[in-house]
Amino acid sequence: MITQLPHTLICTIGTSLIYPNLASLPKNEDNYPAWLNKQPEEDRQHFSKDFIINLRALFTAKNFKGVAESLAQLPGNTRLCGAEINSITDLMTHQYCQQNSELFFCHSQTPEGHDIVNILENYYQQKGYQVETREILGLQDKEPKLFRTKGLRNLAKTVSQTIREKNHQFCAINATGGYKAQIAIAVLIGQALEVPVYYKHERFSEIIAFPPMPIALDFNLWLEKSGLLTILEREEIIEWSTDFDEDWDEKMETLIEREDGCIHLSATGQIFHETFKGRFESDRDTFLPPLIPSQQKVRPVLTDHSWGNARPKIIDFLQKITEKCSYVKKCRTHYWNPDLSLPIRFRKKEDQVEGILSNGSWTVKFYVDTSANTEGQVVACIADLNSRVQDFE
Repeated sequence: MITQLPHTLICTIGTSLIYPNLASLPKNEDNYPAWLNKQPEEDRQHFSKDFIINLRALFTAKNFKGVAESLAQLPGNTRLCGAEINSITDLMTHQYCQQNSELFFCHSQTPEGHDIVNILENYYQQKGYQVETREILGLQDKEPKLFRTKGLRNLAKTVSQTIREKNHQFCAINATGGYKAQIAIAVLIGQALEVPVYYKHERFSEIIAFPPMPIALDFNLWLEKSGLLTILEREEIIEWSTDFDEDWDEKMETLIEREDGCIHLSATGQIFHETFKGRFESDRDTFLPPLIPSQQKVRPVLTDHSWGNARPKIIDFLQKITEKCSYVKKCRTHYWNPDLSLPIRFRKKEDQVEGILSNGSWTVKFYVDTSANTEGQVVACIADLNSRVQDFE
């Protein structure tokens, strides 16, 4: 069976091109011999004195287009070109991806990250490549907490979404550049989304591929807990409530981090959520139960409470669920609290689908009666309802 080489290459970006490579260029002709002696012997033939002094001047002036044009005169495996160019050159030389691959550069939220991606973008555009850049918010080294809670998670989200947009069969990840923690994230994304991941250490003679790992992610867990995961994706961080006890499963410990009474998705959790959200969106109809004829659908049933001004909003919300979801027969309330605020979501309660609606001051809980005949169909309904909350509001 012949498989097509990847034509989309997603690259993490580090700082080696600037530190130490460009920043250590000799400042004048007197320093040139000492600098040249420190370069790999096979590279020295490309470094004339005029070329290096001019490159230093371009870099000092922040003329990054000029820097890119100068680097383009060197072979792509020259160490001075930096880890990103070296590794991309190797990937194409060894035919791990197509020669004209579309390049996505994921760079840090730092001045150096912006400078380097500027050079790389100019370098590859003048060679005829299609290039897109992605700044990863929170990916920086000044605030470790922000790096862990936002940076790595945003990296996972950006790479996963790009793979979904471009189709995993045609993507590869080059995890050579950037912080070491990015390699772990890249490998996990590759495993989850079935995308090859490559890495080149400066002392390696060539790039290496990370072998596939025998790790399976729990799709049923995502289906059942999609409500809490969707809230965390949307809100990023929420205060823990005892109501979440019913949503919890010890399997989620690696997916969610707790801090100061609040919870948020971990980078692993972001990958987990992105992986199965994409899979569910692609195959939604194969998971959901059969439709219910419109004549068998029933208007919402509200318990005997004094609903006040909330009644019209509740009926409207439940009626939209019944009308818009082919597998829903009716919705019926079973809980009302006029002084409670909870995130809107759907979850599994015993063997039923429970919905939670709140306007920030009151909360109603209700059961959604569906045509589901199996546990798999029940949790598929939950995932579908959570993905469509905005349709009902």
